[in-house]
Formats: sequence, C-alpha cells, structure tokens
Amino acid sequence: MSLTMFPPAPVRAPAAPGPRDRFIDVLRVFGMVLVVAQHWAMPVLSYAGGRLTTGNALAAAPFITWISQVMPLVFFAGGAANAISFRSAARRAGPADAGETGRAARGGTARRSSAERRTAREWTARRVRRLAWPVAPLAAVWLPLPHLLTALGVPPQPVEMAARTVGQLLWFLAVYLLAVVATPRLLRVRAGVALPVLAGGAVLTDLVRFSGLEAAGYLNVAFVWLTVHQVGFRYADGGLEWLRGRRAAALAGAGFAMVAALVAAGPYPASMIGMPGAVSNMAPPSACLLALFAGQLGLAMLLRPALNALARRPRAEAVLTALAPRMMTVYLWHMTALVSVAGVATIGFGLATPLPGSAAWWSGVPLWMAALAPVLLGLTALFGRWEEPAGAAAGRHVAVAVPLVGGALLTLTVTGFAPGPAPVIASVALLGGLFLVSRPAAAAPPRG
Repeated sequence: MSLTMFPPAPVRAPAAPGPRDRFIDVLRVFGMVLVVAQHWAMPVLSYAGGRLTTGNALAAAPFITWISQVMPLVFFAGGAANAISFRSAARRAGPADAGETGRAARGGTARRSSAERRTAREWTARRVRRLAWPVAPLAAVWLPLPHLLTALGVPPQPVEMAARTVGQLLWFLAVYLLAVVATPRLLRVRAGVALPVLAGGAVLTDLVRFSGLEAAGYLNVAFVWLTVHQVGFRYADGGLEWLRGRRAAALAGAGFAMVAALVAAGPYPASMIGMPGAVSNMAPPSACLLALFAGQLGLAMLLRPALNALARRPRAEAVLTALAPRMMTVYLWHMTALVSVAGVATIGFGLATPLPGSAAWWSGVPLWMAALAPVLLGLTALFGRWEEPAGAAAGRHVAVAVPLVGGALLTLTVTGFAPGPAPVIASVALLGGLFLVSRPAAAAPPRG
C-alpha cells in the first residue's frame, strides 16, 4: 500500500465544466451521516448526585471504527470538491487567468500573475465565508445557553460537559480551513512531488512522536489531512480512473491489511477514534490513518459504479439534492441534538445507557436514533439557511481574516462554549474574520 505510488496523472489543462460529480456528493453525504451515527452511538451515560459520567460504547468493538471512521474519505471528497471549485473560478476569471492556472498546475514553478493571485484570494474568501458563516448561529445559541440552563437549576457539571462537547466538533472546520487555504498553492505542485513529501512527513512525524516527543505528533494535522486532501486533487484530475475493479479491490485489501499490521506491531491502537487513556490515532492523527484511507478509498472506488447508478435514481437524487447543501448544518448541530435528548433522558428521567453490546443496548440503539433524528431535522430546518452567507465575498483582507477565523475555531475546539471569556473572545474574532471577507449585499434601488 502506498498513497505516493499512484500512476502519474496525465498532463492536462483544467477540464471544462461538466455535470456535478454525484460520487463525491455520495461520499460527503454518506461520510457525514456515518459521523453523526457514530457520535450518537458512542456515549455511555449515567447520572447521579449532580454529575454526569460518560464512556465510549465503541471501546468494546474498536474494529468497527475501521469502517465508521470516515474522516479520511470526507477530506478526500473535500479535496476533489476544492480542486473542481478553484479551477472553475479560474475559468470564470478569464482565459489569461485560467491559462496561468493550467501552466502552474503542469509546471509548478510558474510565477503567479496578479490576476491569478486575485482569483486565489477571492476564491479563498468565498470558501472561508461558507465554512465559518454557519458557526455564527451556533455561537449565538451556545454562548448564553449554559448560563440560562444553570439559572434554571440544571447542575453545572453536565452543562459544562455539554458546552465543551459541542465545541469539540469545530476541530474539523479548523483543519479544513487549512486545506482550503493551501488549495491554490498545492494545485500548482505536481502530485508526484506533493504526495511523497506529505505522506513521508506523516511517517517521519510518527517516528518522532513515538520516540517520546508526543507534541511533535500534531504536525500530522497538516501532513495526514493534506495528504488525503491531495489525493482528492488526483481524483478531480481524472488521475484515479485506473482505480477500478480488481485494482480497487487490491488497494482496499492492501490498505486494511496494512492497518492490521500496524496495529499488531504497535504502537497504534486498534481504534481509529480516540479512547480515554489510550494512544490516539486521531488526536493527533497518525500515519495509520493513511493506511486506513487507502483501504477505504479502494473500497469506495470499487463501489463507485454502483454508487453512481444509485445516485441517478430519482429518489436518491432527491435525497442528495436536499442533504448535500446542508451537510455543514447537520455536522454542527448533531451534537446539540445529542446533548439535548441525553440531558432530558439522564437528568430528567434518570435513564442510563445499558451495557454496550448487550441485548438491551442493541435493542435500544434504533429507539435512541429515532429520538435524536427529529431533533436534528428540526435544527437543520431552522439553521440550514446559514449555509449560504449573506452579501458577497471580498478577498482583499483574506490574509488577516484566515488567522482570525482559524484561531477562533481552534479556541472553541479546546474550550467549547463553557462559561468564560475565551469562547466570547473567539466568537468575536470569528465575526471579525467574517466581516473582513464580506461585502454587504447591494441595496435595492429606491421605488418611485
């Protein structure tokens, strides 16, 4: 298994606009739905004496996470979508800019024109706004909510736990922001150069991390996720068309076999999600995730013809059309749905999670999902309109806006929305960053 040994992509100019790639839509929707289902199935909750205790149901079955941990596929799909989007923006900017982008993608060394730099700034500004705008209503709800719940008599410990849990989801947006900002430059680098450097950096980082310098592992936030994101570029270029049938099956088998070998040899744990008190493959991400991605990519490409056929069916297409533009809202609010229902069940009714893996637990999972789904659907209907930012993008100050938004997302990842000054300052920084990359909507002409 090697993500750096793909056959070289053919040299080509950016492709002409084509129909929407439903395979990428399927991966994004399927990935987010599986993330939600995994997060909802994980908690083992009990409440006594004003304190909520939690555990992870998947600790008893870590091998399930080899399939349920789909963040590698989500970043892959994001890479493909970003490549398609940026090249489309370059084409719309005009022939000269599109030509510069094409030459840069082929050679990787051409000096960027002022038009291309402007395109990159404006495209980045649009993506930053689309990424960060839906966080604003989340902050507006959760900054005052812990104070309100405490004032209503809810014990402070479960309130703080809920507020922190909701914020932890924002790690994905912070890392994806890094991928977005890197996209215009990484598209200029040959995949045969970028992929070995990024994947090799992930392996080297793990060697340093597991030699005793644990903090070095956080370099893999860039190396691991940008490697996967870069493979998405290859897909957008048509460079993965060879990966079908037996070749796809062979990659899937090799990838999962490599995961098994790494887990058996150590120090990588069997779980692809973090478990309390154990080495984590996710925080920070480990190179083992690249082997997992290879297995999942091979499996996805093997199923690609069937998934494309499914996506062409009217009902499936209707579901994709409805869900694909609302995936960020689903992701941001699914933990609010969880803590809301869990709070009522545990604190309100004194219920506790059955022993994971028991008959009572398995029989309760469908009921648990059925209770959570309507709440999430309601939240999505209420806040889904925030996926489309008001006004227009302004790229002039994007270099200042990106650190503000990124810093805000990282801060909220660490602190959540627990009472204190840090979430308030982070939220103000987020709004400041959004202001810098936004232009107000044009005023309607006066009547008369």
